[in-house]
Amino acid sequence: MIPGLDDFLGQQPFISIIPSAEGPILLEGDFRFHAEFEGYLRISDSYILRISIPKDFPRDVPNVTEIGGRIPRHADYHVSGDGTLCLGSRIRLMARIQSEPTVQGFSRNCIVPYLYAMTMKLNHGQDFIFGNDFTIDDIVWMGPQPTIREKALLAGIEKTGALSKAEAMIKKAGAQNRPVHFLPPYRGEHKLLLQDWCAINHHQASQLASVELIKAVVAQRNIKTEEEISEIDKAATLTADMHLAAMQMTRPGMTEAEIMAIVNHVALGAGGNLSFPIIATINGQTLHNHYYGNTLSEGRMFLLDAGAEIASHYAGDLSSTFPVGRKFTDKQKLIYQLSLDAHEHAVSMLKPGINFRDVHLDTCRVIAEGMKAMGFMKGNMADAVEAGAHAMFFPCGLGHMMGLDIHDMEGIGEVYVGYDGKPKSTLFGLKSLRLARNLEPGFVFTIEPGIYFIPQLIDKWRSENKFMEFLNYDLLDTFKDFGGCRNEENYVITSTGARLLGKPLPKTIDGVEAERAKAF
Repeated sequence: MIPGLDDFLGQQPFISIIPSAEGPILLEGDFRFHAEFEGYLRISDSYILRISIPKDFPRDVPNVTEIGGRIPRHADYHVSGDGTLCLGSRIRLMARIQSEPTVQGFSRNCIVPYLYAMTMKLNHGQDFIFGNDFTIDDIVWMGPQPTIREKALLAGIEKTGALSKAEAMIKKAGAQNRPVHFLPPYRGEHKLLLQDWCAINHHQASQLASVELIKAVVAQRNIKTEEEISEIDKAATLTADMHLAAMQMTRPGMTEAEIMAIVNHVALGAGGNLSFPIIATINGQTLHNHYYGNTLSEGRMFLLDAGAEIASHYAGDLSSTFPVGRKFTDKQKLIYQLSLDAHEHAVSMLKPGINFRDVHLDTCRVIAEGMKAMGFMKGNMADAVEAGAHAMFFPCGLGHMMGLDIHDMEGIGEVYVGYDGKPKSTLFGLKSLRLARNLEPGFVFTIEPGIYFIPQLIDKWRSENKFMEFLNYDLLDTFKDFGGCRNEENYVITSTGARLLGKPLPKTIDGVEAERAKAF
């Protein structure tokens, strides 16, 4: 029995079952719907549809065809040549089906949003891209450049115009008291345009941004399509090559700048670029260290955090830590192995539905228990993590969403991208966690626990007698020159678990030391 089929037919009296001896269940008829989204029109409409429901639904996605001829059979309308509607990527559709695994749920969460958008497009809405074309004054410096229209056509959008046309359209909408939705601006010129076009004070632009539009963009971009995942996989593989080059070429006596240049060369030589400024340092305790002036010496560790951006602008983001010499010291092995154990523990927990905050906190407990075993911490480690004492060693988050931006959509609000609108913690360490929502198939993010010995933090907390019941400050003082270490990988959530993106880097102590031997 197909779950929810009777309820669906009861609410859609003009749709009936088409007899079929075997195969999927076929429904056909006048699909009627009423829908309203905040800030938009209420729409009542109908389309003649044929819905093919596989017998193993909800484990498979139904096929929907528009047979009334209202929707043009064109890619611009997300319709194939035979009339099949593209309701979204398979990953996104399966996620929506699993959230409400009935025919009525599929209708409400997959069919109705598509038909609402098509009705708006056919009867109300139009797609525009606005921008000013380059002039000859620009071209003499830059060479020939594609026009706005040429770029728009690549995205399937036919209507374009100069910024003056956008200004007129938006001011007209404002005069008609129609809502104008915009994302939080992060460029100064955009704040000034909003002030001119919408009479919005530039100091208030971010606060007045459309939460509805923010949520819509986040919902679209958080779940990556198969094509996007393929591009990120390519970027992560190129990123791995950057790290391998550093492992295989770093020697004592070189400078951080020389290693940074080698890593940069690999990205540029493969036709890519950097996805963010390289972190290449012997002072790994500074989380985002962009100083490259130190000379590498035997006995130190080197931390590299670097990523490639490929031609499609999708990006990779990996971290690796390795000894400057051939091998880790005994002291380094203890800390590095614990960091790796925490990393592998976090990876083992990844699956659809789990909250990433829980993965983070469980990983923090692994680090805390390991530090207690080495004498750095004491007392009850569950209590220590709840209080935030473990942040002495791990004062940041376990990972972040990634995609076109390496911290994907960071500019439109972490509370929506990583927290699904829920408030963030204010606790030191936990407040730096960028992702704390339930994981869904198609999410792409980093896993990057680390262990850091930050002299300034050690001195500050000791002077405040902070967490004396949990921390052994005498032992901590002897590790002030240790630095820090982390491994970082990129993962995508699948329907059953998680998959590593890009080729794997050596992470075990033996694997890293074997790679380091190639440098000598």
